[in-house]
Amino acid sequence: MDPGRTASAVKLYTAARVLTGDGEVLPGGGVVTGDGVIKAVGRLGELPAAAERVDFPHGTLLPGLIDAHVHLAMDGGDDPVPTLRAADDTVLLRTMRRNARALLAAGVTTARDLGARGFLDVVLRDQITDGLSHGPRLLTATRPLTSPGGHCWYLGGEHQGVDAIRRGVRERHLRGADLLKIMVTGGNTTPGSKAWLPQSTDAELATAVAEAHSLGMPVAAHAHGVDGIRAAVVHGMDTIEHCTWQTEHGFDGYLPALADAIAEAGIPVCGTFNPLLARDVAYAEQRRRVVSDMRRRGVVFIAGTDAGIRDTPHSAYAMALATMAGYGFTAAEVIRAATVDAAAALGVAGSTGRLTPGRSADLLAVHGDPLTDLSALAEPALVVARGREYLPQPVASG
Repeated sequence: MDPGRTASAVKLYTAARVLTGDGEVLPGGGVVTGDGVIKAVGRLGELPAAAERVDFPHGTLLPGLIDAHVHLAMDGGDDPVPTLRAADDTVLLRTMRRNARALLAAGVTTARDLGARGFLDVVLRDQITDGLSHGPRLLTATRPLTSPGGHCWYLGGEHQGVDAIRRGVRERHLRGADLLKIMVTGGNTTPGSKAWLPQSTDAELATAVAEAHSLGMPVAAHAHGVDGIRAAVVHGMDTIEHCTWQTEHGFDGYLPALADAIAEAGIPVCGTFNPLLARDVAYAEQRRRVVSDMRRRGVVFIAGTDAGIRDTPHSAYAMALATMAGYGFTAAEVIRAATVDAAAALGVAGSTGRLTPGRSADLLAVHGDPLTDLSALAEPALVVARGREYLPQPVASG
């Protein structure tokens, strides 16, 4: 990737169409940026003059994309967990920097890292903020809260008992975490873990959520099984990750009444729609039926990939969005899930997610029209993150 260059004080980007992020499509429109923020959005005749102009006469401008569920510490290869565990912190931080650049090259200008070892994600977040490294705006959960030997225990977040959990939440806050991630159920990538079973008591979950909320930290709930999904609703967690309705026998635990409760509580679901599980035709067909019914009942889905897990590289966001479309979302709904809805769910709607004056200059230029062909997102022509321009190029290893 081009190392990034700061746009001039006032710069005009134009395209055949501008997707503002709230459903509006401006034909022959443009976006004016300066000092790292959006100054104006509109049709060309309505916009102020700018010192520089960049045109995409056959392309589209849209808000920078948001991936609401990534793991920068995992490499997305054939077997990422052993690779992570074998790496020392220096090597692991190098991997995380590379993955952050890959996300940026894919058009992702904001990402939520939902599990890293130690506090390396905070280190990288601050380096990006200070301009010492290149990547999306990062929201960091640091070490996921899990039970002893539970899902992702190797990231260092094992706690048991309400006192230990309270201390663990406070430590994450003191070390700079933006949010708390709780492994409410087991997971499919940890040997010996049962994804359909809860990992903590109600008292432990209630303590974790109350402590996090008292410190201003939202809570992301990793929940595959029905009991874990119910616990996320009961205890007021802020997003539900995966939400696959998994049972001991498969992914057959869907409860419409619990979907109604998710919708009534207003909890967004990050379904981590990546191509990995979609290869299973039977799973994909069942998942599509369940997701369609959840959406009919009012559940809001946001876009996230679980990037970093096996065969899910950080560079393949467009492929994941195409997978999401395969579950019944229109192209416009996918883009909304990856911009305005994700920004609202992650608490950054005041900064990003829309092309609106006053928000951060996070935008993406693509060739073609993603509303008619989502594959247009696969090769961004230009990425602008917080006012810095990046020309996407393959991200070198190392």
